[in-house]
Formats: sequence, structure tokens, C-alpha cells
Amino acid sequence: MPVAKREITPADILPAAEYARIRREHRKHVTAIKRLRRLAVGPFTTWHFESYETMWHQVHEMLFIEKGGAEQVPDELQAYNPLIPKGRELVVTIMIEIDDPVRRAQALARLGGIEETAFLRFAGQTVAGVPEPDQDRTTADGKASAVQFLHFPFTADQVAAFVRPGTEVLAGFAHPEYGHIAVMPESVRAALTQDFAP
Repeated sequence: MPVAKREITPADILPAAEYARIRREHRKHVTAIKRLRRLAVGPFTTWHFESYETMWHQVHEMLFIEKGGAEQVPDELQAYNPLIPKGRELVVTIMIEIDDPVRRAQALARLGGIEETAFLRFAGQTVAGVPEPDQDRTTADGKASAVQFLHFPFTADQVAAFVRPGTEVLAGFAHPEYGHIAVMPESVRAALTQDFAP
């Protein structure tokens, strides 16, 4: 199993002109990676399992779009490096996706605290999601953010069970207004095993 990268450094950042040259092909490459790291849970949440590659792409896209140059790099690394799995965890961006703005506002008003109820269940084990501590993702009046960032910390035994081929993995929420669970496709589980590489 290859050694996984855990952090983007300034040395990993391509010059703007070089990234512009490879951007189209690289976006195709990352789209293929993301396809195997995505899981719909219930009618309107999508779990995006992050990695070094997805965050490297995100940092470069932010630099490309905002054109802040070298001065922007430290802020982007500070924002996105925490979302790269550190060896014994999975990291997920959860998107609550409802096109209609009225329905979206109504749903978010009912989903306060959803970030505290996410879980992965497999081999008799349950791993609870831990919200990224950068900011509160539920407002004081109980409205959930449409984007949630969660870490799923594993023990060594849980890693061993998860990476075993054919292990059935359930991903879901125990929220009273959104108690949905999805079975993770084997192709997704297999792709995520690389996040536990030494």
C-alpha cells in the first residue's frame, strides 16, 4: 500500500500558469476520483469523502479563481489541510442539497444538530462523526448549515475491519428529522481504504 500524503505544503503548490495549463485534464482526473468517494444518504444529503488529492485540487481551484497569489496560499492551506485524513480517520464534507430555496430553508430549520448524529456502522462497530471544530454548524435558533465537515476517528481494530474486502458499511444519521441510512457500495469502501495507508 503506498504511503499517503497527509498535508499540502507550499512546495506542493504549482505556479498559477502551470496549473492553468493542466487544469482541464486535472479536473477530469479529480472528477473520476470523487466519483468513487461520494455517497448519497437519504433524499438530499451527499457525503464527499475527502483526500489529499481532493484538497490539493480545492486549494488550486481557490487560487485560480481568486488570484490571490502567494499571499493567499497560507490561508488556503490553513482552511483545507485539516480536511485531509491523517491516517486513522475518514473525513467527510456533507452537502445538504435542495434546489428550491423555500424547501431548503424549511429543511435546514428542522435539521439543527444533524452534524452530531452522523455515523458509520460496520462489523458490529459504530464510528460517530466528530464535527470540524472551526465553527458551529448549527445556529442558535436551530438551523443547520447546508455544508458540514466531519471526522470519523477509527481505532486500529476498526481500521482492520473496514479495510477487509466485502465488509458491509452503513452510513447514516440518527437525527429525528432525518434518520436515513445508506449502504456504501463496495467500490467506495475499497477506494476509502487508501485513507488508512501508513
